[in-house]
Amino acid sequence: MTQASPQVAWGRRCPWKKCGVSPLSEVSPRALFQGQSQAGGESGQQLNQKSGAGESVLVSVYVQLDFSNQTWPLTLSRTLTPPFASASSPPASLAGLGLTTECNVHHDGCTYCACLPGYQWNASVCSCRRPCRSPRSRGPCGCLVFSPPEAGYCQLLPPVPGTLSLNSQVQMPGNTLNLTLVTSHETTNLNWFLRPAGSPRPILLQPGTQVSLTSSPGQAVLSILNISHKWAGEYTCRFEAQGFRWELYQVVKVPLQATDVARLPDQLSISCATSPSFQLSCCLPSTHLVYTASWSPTEGSKASLVNTPGSWCLVLTVQRCPAADTTYTCELQSPGLTPLRVPVSVTIIQDGDATCPEDSSAVAWNVTKAGHVAQAPCPVNRTGVVKRTCGPDGSWEPIHGGCTDTGVLALFHRAWLLRAGQGWPAVEAPQILAELSEQAKVVSSPSDLLALLGTISFLAKVVVDARIQLNRSALEALLKTTDKVLDLDTSSLWTPARAQKPSTGSDLLLAVETLARSLCPQDHPFSFSLQNVRLQTQLLGPFPADYRVSFPTRPPLRAHIPRCSLAPLGRNGTNVSITSLVLRKLDRLLPSSYGQGLGDSVYATPGLVLAISVMAGGQAFDQGEVVMDFGGTGGTPHCVFWDHSLFRGKGGWSDEGCQVQTARASPTTRCVCRHLTAFSVLTSPDTVPENLTLERLSQVGLGASIVALLVCLGVYRLVWRVVAQSKVAYLRHTALLNVVLCLLAADACFLGAPLLPPGPRSPLCLAAAFLCHFLYLATFFWMLAQALMLAHQLLFVFDQLSQCRVLSLMVVLGYVCPMGFAGAALALYLPRGQYLREGACWLSGKGGALYTFVGPVLAIVAVNGLVLAMAVRKLLRPSPSEGPRAERRQALLAVIKALLVLTPIFGLTWGLGLATLLEEVSTVPHYIFTILNTTQGVFILLFGCLMDKKVREALLKRFCRSQSPNSTISLVSYWLQILSSPTKGSDAAVPQPSREETGTARG
Repeated sequence: MTQASPQVAWGRRCPWKKCGVSPLSEVSPRALFQGQSQAGGESGQQLNQKSGAGESVLVSVYVQLDFSNQTWPLTLSRTLTPPFASASSPPASLAGLGLTTECNVHHDGCTYCACLPGYQWNASVCSCRRPCRSPRSRGPCGCLVFSPPEAGYCQLLPPVPGTLSLNSQVQMPGNTLNLTLVTSHETTNLNWFLRPAGSPRPILLQPGTQVSLTSSPGQAVLSILNISHKWAGEYTCRFEAQGFRWELYQVVKVPLQATDVARLPDQLSISCATSPSFQLSCCLPSTHLVYTASWSPTEGSKASLVNTPGSWCLVLTVQRCPAADTTYTCELQSPGLTPLRVPVSVTIIQDGDATCPEDSSAVAWNVTKAGHVAQAPCPVNRTGVVKRTCGPDGSWEPIHGGCTDTGVLALFHRAWLLRAGQGWPAVEAPQILAELSEQAKVVSSPSDLLALLGTISFLAKVVVDARIQLNRSALEALLKTTDKVLDLDTSSLWTPARAQKPSTGSDLLLAVETLARSLCPQDHPFSFSLQNVRLQTQLLGPFPADYRVSFPTRPPLRAHIPRCSLAPLGRNGTNVSITSLVLRKLDRLLPSSYGQGLGDSVYATPGLVLAISVMAGGQAFDQGEVVMDFGGTGGTPHCVFWDHSLFRGKGGWSDEGCQVQTARASPTTRCVCRHLTAFSVLTSPDTVPENLTLERLSQVGLGASIVALLVCLGVYRLVWRVVAQSKVAYLRHTALLNVVLCLLAADACFLGAPLLPPGPRSPLCLAAAFLCHFLYLATFFWMLAQALMLAHQLLFVFDQLSQCRVLSLMVVLGYVCPMGFAGAALALYLPRGQYLREGACWLSGKGGALYTFVGPVLAIVAVNGLVLAMAVRKLLRPSPSEGPRAERRQALLAVIKALLVLTPIFGLTWGLGLATLLEEVSTVPHYIFTILNTTQGVFILLFGCLMDKKVREALLKRFCRSQSPNSTISLVSYWLQILSSPTKGSDAAVPQPSREETGTARG
């Protein structure tokens, strides 16, 4: 062993060149030690030469010794004479040694120096060197990498300048964890870290949705809200004080909950004949707590432990199928905690039970008892469970449940934890964006899509909260991901995803808009173009001029922000950045929700959404005038923006602050808005604006209709016994009387509805809308009842109907059916907020409630038209036994007259109203529709009541005391008898009512 001459080692300051990390076993050892001498002097300096001989003074000197191998402990046992600065210095000897540092030299010249216990590199040296790992020191600055000819030594650590305490080492789920650092000296560079169970490195904790950091002189507090097992682990508080870097530790344990335990399956129905054995799994995530798991009962079973990355599972293999239904329990015990029991119910299929058969079409489904849910694990590289319900009739229902791609789900969890407060936002957010671009290619299920979109939304919030600026590569990755997402299939991916989360499209728009405006200033200007995404950014000076941008889209799109809107933003000398983003196909993914100014019309968009963002001084500004030109629009344009706050956060189109400036005949729509956000143009068929003339016509027509219907009721009150003597006449006038009653109540309700306060929170408005819906439908269904009576007589000429049975069927058709439609519309659309029209007590057209009225009405009109065609064909082509041609033609005229009296009143007017909604028409059809629709009661009085010959004769008899012939029959009774009674000769012109028809026979 060769001993080099000792030399004084001086501490030196950075910078030094960096060296690579290499194994410590490949280097030559070097030791630094602290010696105690009998000579006077100061630590680390030359000895005082003026000291007298023989003085014994305790001093400290730092000596560096080099050795060729690792036998230096033996060398240190000999007497050493350290050199001094001058030969005239008195002799001195070392009385004791205190080792501070052990260094190993790598073959490339880099030196790895580890501090021995009780010593540490100071903070200034530590901040300039790369750390290394050493088994001798765990401290934050226990081992550093040096480059020659550097020299240095670890310093003696003072007492720890603080304590780290927590309210409880075992935290119950849902509670708030508080870690408190109390220091006796001033601290700097304080950070908190968490090392979860199984994690290779600590994770930085930052303020987030669950992490809260507070500090005051001498104290710092870390709070974790709503703690769960994901926040269990070793917490580290790292800070600098007294020139050193310190780390204090606390281990936090969080018990598991039942929801943290994965069961596969959580219920099972099985046939012992086909599956005598089965397996149950109980899986636990990694945790600092020690758990003992066991299954019960265990008869005929065998349990085994299976380790998986990040978790372990206790698998119970039941080798003998139980004879009856059994509940197996997975019990988890940890010292000092209440046992956690997770049940799994097993239902045994007995003989005679209804079952669903085995199915191996996509996933292997075993025989399952009716009414139970079968479960199956997801395929490889996918996480979750798929479920399938066995229906009561023993048939399989559609597969539901979510299998999410493992890579997509991992990114979602990373973004969620980053939002919660775990991680380095400035580093991890760009990394996740870069990986999302690749993961977007594997999206194949609605759960994949929701996880991907959730990741983007979390990252947008993280970027805003942490004030992160993205570089070009991160923004390009985001835009590529967005382009792929917008191209995904609508029916198989977007529609189910929107059903689970209606605000999915709105959240995507907000997230992409937020991230797009977070580009670093040095990366402006930036332009990017893909099929569905186009982006242009521009950095303007402190005194910006007009901003203009154009996109070669189809239809073309241009935007302009005048200088007067941008000038106030640059008054403090700050630069102004403007980001213009065009998204294609996004409009079809946004909810069809419209603000108050747009009503419930059916709108279409040009397929483009323009989002403009202005940033100045690190802040986003949403006020300012913007002028936009949307080309290729047709119909009536409406300039709108997407308001994320509408409809309880689901978002909707609003025209507030926007107006159209382009003439109606121009192919380009110019929009001027007083704020900045996501814009588009809605087009609707030309509609007639509300005006006083139409409103007055409607009120007058409804009033006249109500008066006429009341007169009609009075007439029936006077002549009912005379006109309803026969069975056919009774049924016909009963149906017409119910039409009068329903229409009278509906018109009165509709006329009074505008006087009520609108909105779903108004019970009176809600009741008025429901009654109008029900009563108008009842009017049409009673009209359908009359048509079906005629159809029966046409098809079954010799079949006489029972009066009691027909009347019962008519009541069911006239009242029960419309009540079903009205009740279904109320139950389906009221919880969704899509039942009432905005600002009116009538059905909304945006969600489908209006179609529960329009659909039945159009169907009834179609049926009536078909019956009319049947009657015409029947009477134009009669059989030889049906009487002379002249009499049959006379009957034809009666039929045509009877149906044409009723069908136009209830059918054609509503068809004209549908035409005004779907076609671009002038104002004339609107006036015709209003007049015909509101005066239906007048038509019923004239054509349905007063034109009836028997009614007129009864009125004359009552008021004029004149006797009318008893053989006279009503118009409809006439053709009903013609079609229902067989004619035996050509002389049977008008058959007389039979005994049954006059009501003397029992029906």
